[in-house]
Amino acid sequence: MLLRFVSLTCLALFVLASPVMAKDKKAAPMDQQAMMEMWKKLAEPGEPHKLFASLAGSWTTNTKEWMEPGKPPMESAGSVEMKMLLDGRFLQQEFAGDMMGQPYRGVGISGYDNLRKRYVTAWIDSMGTGIFMMEGTAGADGRTITLKGQHEEPGGGRMTHRAVWKIVDANSQTFEMYGAHGQGKETKMMEITYTRKP
Repeated sequence: MLLRFVSLTCLALFVLASPVMAKDKKAAPMDQQAMMEMWKKLAEPGEPHKLFASLAGSWTTNTKEWMEPGKPPMESAGSVEMKMLLDGRFLQQEFAGDMMGQPYRGVGISGYDNLRKRYVTAWIDSMGTGIFMMEGTAGADGRTITLKGQHEEPGGGRMTHRAVWKIVDANSQTFEMYGAHGQGKETKMMEITYTRKP
């Protein structure tokens, strides 16, 4: 049954992709069997997924938030539970702590898209109803991931974000977030230090 579902899914993707591939002169035609084999290979977790798997477990966090440039940050403590989903393909983190002096809960899903060769994250939390998406690439060390995203702001306009996620080792990591309103200057907004619980 599962094999039949996978075959039908791959066939559907092939049918949907065929017109696009026909318009793209650079894309070589691919038969159904070859495409199925490619999707199967792309679905296998690789080194980026293994790196995420090394983060599974319980963590404490120290968060610094800069509400205004030039002023000292607000600091708060929190905790995070991390686990892998779908046979090692995605990292989920559940965050509990405070944000801007209020109780805060958040859930993040991080993955590495083998086809697009890009890291992708999605974040939802108790301070909003939207889903915040970011994507990016890793540096030469494979452990420093730079992500970019944007969101609409109340009253109009958009805010752009850049995050730098450093996986120092199996027991420590940092996450820095920078932002800019419209065409304004980028400023540091947040820094989270993660320490694995003993």
